[in-house]
Amino acid sequence: MHPSITAAYLARYRSLASAAEAAPAVLLPLTGAQRRFLITRHRDPRGRTDVVPLFFAFPRGTVDLPRLRRAAVRLAERHPALCGEFTVLRGTPVLRLGEPSVEVARVPVEPAAAHPEGPAHPETPEAPAHLDGPVRAALRRALLDWPADGPVLRLLLAAGPDDEEELLAVALDHAACDEQSLGLVTDGLGAAYAAAGDGAGDGADGGAPAAVRAEAVAAYRAAVEGQLAAEAAAAGPAAQAHWAARLGALAEPAHGARPAGAARSTGMAAERLPAVTGAARGGVFPALLDAVATAARHLDGEGGGERVLALGYPWGGRPADAAPVLGCFLNTLVHPAPPGPPRDLDALGAAWWDDLDHADTPYDEVVRAARAAGASWSGTLDGLLTFEDLHRRPPLLIGGAAGREVHLAGRPLAAPIAVSASHGEDLLVRFAWDRERYPGDAAETAFAALLATLRRHLGTPA
Repeated sequence: MHPSITAAYLARYRSLASAAEAAPAVLLPLTGAQRRFLITRHRDPRGRTDVVPLFFAFPRGTVDLPRLRRAAVRLAERHPALCGEFTVLRGTPVLRLGEPSVEVARVPVEPAAAHPEGPAHPETPEAPAHLDGPVRAALRRALLDWPADGPVLRLLLAAGPDDEEELLAVALDHAACDEQSLGLVTDGLGAAYAAAGDGAGDGADGGAPAAVRAEAVAAYRAAVEGQLAAEAAAAGPAAQAHWAARLGALAEPAHGARPAGAARSTGMAAERLPAVTGAARGGVFPALLDAVATAARHLDGEGGGERVLALGYPWGGRPADAAPVLGCFLNTLVHPAPPGPPRDLDALGAAWWDDLDHADTPYDEVVRAARAAGASWSGTLDGLLTFEDLHRRPPLLIGGAAGREVHLAGRPLAAPIAVSASHGEDLLVRFAWDRERYPGDAAETAFAALLATLRRHLGTPA
């Protein structure tokens, strides 16, 4: 049996950390997900960072930028993932600790006359018209132009000259962020803003004590090492056999793998469904999996494809007893979607639960197992599904006001289609697609099929 990818990484990291030119306290190891983000970035011709953004609308004048900057530094000092840089040293991905890696800035907005063709993307149900157009385009451009060497956290504020609201982007390098991290950031940033006071300049209230920073580093190291131990344990023969049986029929699409960094032109559609309550909540994610599979099948060979599709979804959390640290502790799991009509939800749910029993198996190990079983599959995904329970994320409070979350279309995609579902007071489903691959009418038909499948599984009327 091949040595595990995690074990090989740990050997290289320990050798690097113990070398004379690098003190062990300066370098920290990375989880499997963090390493994939760095490797993908280095392979991307544009060197683009995978970014997780949130967007909040506030009444104009609510956000004081110098105070927000002090709050961002205060937050970063307590989280090693926001200090220093994620980098590759001698071929080994690591977090090199340093000073807080944050940017807080106001983004200039071109007047509407500079965009006579109108908004670049259609308005979504949760996006008020006055925040569409120039403001949203300015933030999109700023996030697409994320510097290759950081920072890890960017807080960007934009508003048009006559807008009553301004839009704040809270964006993180994905290597420092997963779903649990989003809640830590919104909660921590609001608390830091309240504590930052109305000082005249940055650093008015001093930095975090050395003991606090050392404790944070120790907690982060323990959480990452616990995650790596779980990943190494999940790379054994039983996990290999499970994923070989599940994914051995996967094959590359006829049009080939998507080139890195290609999907810069994307479309988005959205729909709000009633929230799912009670015991039925446990069936939401399997229902979403089947609905996304239905949409992907419509787009693969115009609905008549006979290929088993590979759908990816992030899953995971901190190891047991780990501190609530910022970072990315997710793994990307792969769901095989065979041809044919929508699946029976009970059978699909049972298979999904079996997959979750092997959720710690690193993605590269999963690809290796599938190929060993005969799959002609490189690891390319036909679609992505992300799901967030909004009840787990505290609101972002700035100056006593709670930011109202809005969503921007036009983000680069890591797969031909991507579905994001947010479950709070309702179930918001957003469907994004690569415009260079699929025309708008085909995407809209696929989204309609997705919604029909989802409504049928959840018993929601059209």
